[in-house]
Amino acid sequence: MRRSRPFWRLTPAERRVWEAYPTGAWVDLRTGDAERDDPAHGGRWGRERTVRAEVLTALLLGAQSPEDGRVAGLRLAGARITGLVNLSDATLTAKLHLLNCHITDPIAMSDATTKGVRFRGCDIHRIRAARCTVDGLFELDSCTVHSGVRLDNARITGQFRLAKSRLYAPATDTSYSESFKADQRRPYSDTERAERGWDQHHWALWAGGLTVEGGAFCRDIRTEGGLRLIGAHFNSGLYLQRAVIKGTGSHAVYADHMEATSVEFSQGFTAEGTVRMRGARVTGVLSFHRAELKAGPGHEAEPDGGSKPAEWSLHLSHMQVDELILRPSSMEGAVNLGYSRIGVLLDGTEAYRGKVRLNGFAFESLRGGMRLAERLDWVSRDPDEYRPQPYEQLAAWYRRIGHDQDARRVLLAKQRARRATLGLPSKVAGYLLDFAVGYGYRPWLAGAWFALLLAAGTAVFTSVPPAQVGLDEQRTFHAFPYTLDLLVPVSVFELRGAWEPVGWTQWVANLLIASGWILATALIAGATRVLRPPAA
Repeated sequence: MRRSRPFWRLTPAERRVWEAYPTGAWVDLRTGDAERDDPAHGGRWGRERTVRAEVLTALLLGAQSPEDGRVAGLRLAGARITGLVNLSDATLTAKLHLLNCHITDPIAMSDATTKGVRFRGCDIHRIRAARCTVDGLFELDSCTVHSGVRLDNARITGQFRLAKSRLYAPATDTSYSESFKADQRRPYSDTERAERGWDQHHWALWAGGLTVEGGAFCRDIRTEGGLRLIGAHFNSGLYLQRAVIKGTGSHAVYADHMEATSVEFSQGFTAEGTVRMRGARVTGVLSFHRAELKAGPGHEAEPDGGSKPAEWSLHLSHMQVDELILRPSSMEGAVNLGYSRIGVLLDGTEAYRGKVRLNGFAFESLRGGMRLAERLDWVSRDPDEYRPQPYEQLAAWYRRIGHDQDARRVLLAKQRARRATLGLPSKVAGYLLDFAVGYGYRPWLAGAWFALLLAAGTAVFTSVPPAQVGLDEQRTFHAFPYTLDLLVPVSVFELRGAWEPVGWTQWVANLLIASGWILATALIAGATRVLRPPAA
C-alpha cells in the first residue's frame, strides 16, 4: 500500500522519481549530449532536471512502500539534487544508486545503516558518513567530491570502490562549521579539536577506523589533500595503483596502525607528501613498485628515539609485513624502517636516495640483487649517524645464507663506522688494529705484514750486519733468523743478546720489535674473539 506524498507539489522530475521508487526502476534525466550532461556543469541545469534532496530522503525513509513482488530502490541519473541529503541515524532497506548527478550540498549518512550505496560519475559537494554501516557495495567511481569524504569508523561489508575519482580536501577548517559541538563552558583547544576530527582541511579522505571486508579499489584516483587511514582495516586489500595523492599538509597518506591483507602503492602511484604507516600490519605484500614518492613540506619529529627529524618520503617504522617491495621509479626524501619486522624485503638502490633509518629493523630475507658495497652504504645512512644493530642484522643474514666472508666485511665496516664516534686515543688504537689485522676480521693481514717486515729486516741486516756481543767464541751471523727473533715478542733463538745492531740499524731493530708486539696483540684479540662477532 502506497503512502500519500508528504509534499504539496512535486516537479515533473520529482514525480517521475516518486513513482519509480516502489519498483526500483531507473529515472534518467540526461539529454544524450555528453557536454550538457557533464555533472560538473550541473549548476546550470534547469528545473526540469532538479530534484529536491528532501524528496529523496523521504523516499529512502519510507514515504513509499515497495510494490508487491518488486524490490524498491532509488536509481536516478542526470539530476541536479539541491539541499542537504540527510540520512544520518537512519536505517535504510532500499539501495541508493546515483549516476551523473550534480549534488549541491553534503550527503549526510553519519551513523546510518544502509544497503549498497553507489555514486557513479557524480559531482558531489561533500560526503559525511562517519560510523555508518553499508551492507554491501559502497561505490564512488569516477566522482568528483569538492569538500572531502568522511568515513571514519564506518563499516563496509562489500567492496569499496573509488576508482578514477577526484577528491578535494575542504577549503577551510571544518572545525569552524562544527563549533556548535563544543561545550561553551569549556571551549576546546586546537589540539582537542584536531583529536576530534575537526581539522579536516588537509584531508581529502578522512577514514580512520574504517573497516572494509571486500577489496578497497582506489586505482587512478586524484586528490588535493591526503588520505587519513589511521587504524583502518582492509580485510581484502587496498589497491591504489596509478593514484596521484597531493598532500596539502605534510602527509599524503597517514595510515598508522592500519591492517590489510595487501597494499598496492604501485604501478605509477604518486605521492607528494609523506606516506606514513607506523605500526601497520600487512599479512601479504606491501608494494611501492614503480611508485613516485616525494617528501612533504616541513619536518616530522620522531617519537621513537630519533634525535634528528627528517623529511620522510616513507615512514614505515614499527610495521609487520610479510613482503615489502621498495622499487620506486623515483624517490625524494628519507626512508624510516626502524623497528619494523619484514619477512622478505625486495628493494634496490633507487629506494635510498636520502637518509635511511634502520635501527631495530629486522628481516628474514633480502632480494633485489644489491651488491655488498650497496648494502654497506644502505646501513650507513642513518640520520643519527652510527647505529650498530643494522650492521649486526645484515651480517647475521649473510652468515645465514652461507656468505661468511661478506658477513666479516660487514662487521669490519661496523667497527670502522664506530671508530668515528670514539675519542682520539681510541681512534688511534682503532686505526692501528684496522691497519694490522682489520679489527680481527682480516687476520691474514698480520701474516702479510709479518712477511713484509721479515723480508725487509733480512735485507737490512744482510747489508749492515750487527756486531757480535762478546768475543770469547766466533759466531756466524744469519740475517733471517736474527730478524725473526726480533719480530717474535719472546726471543726464540736468543740472537738478540748475541748481536748488537750498529748505527742506524738500531732504529730498524727497535721498529721490528715494536711491530712484533703490535701484530701479536692484534692476533690475540682476534683469536679470543674480543673484536669478532659471536658464532652464528
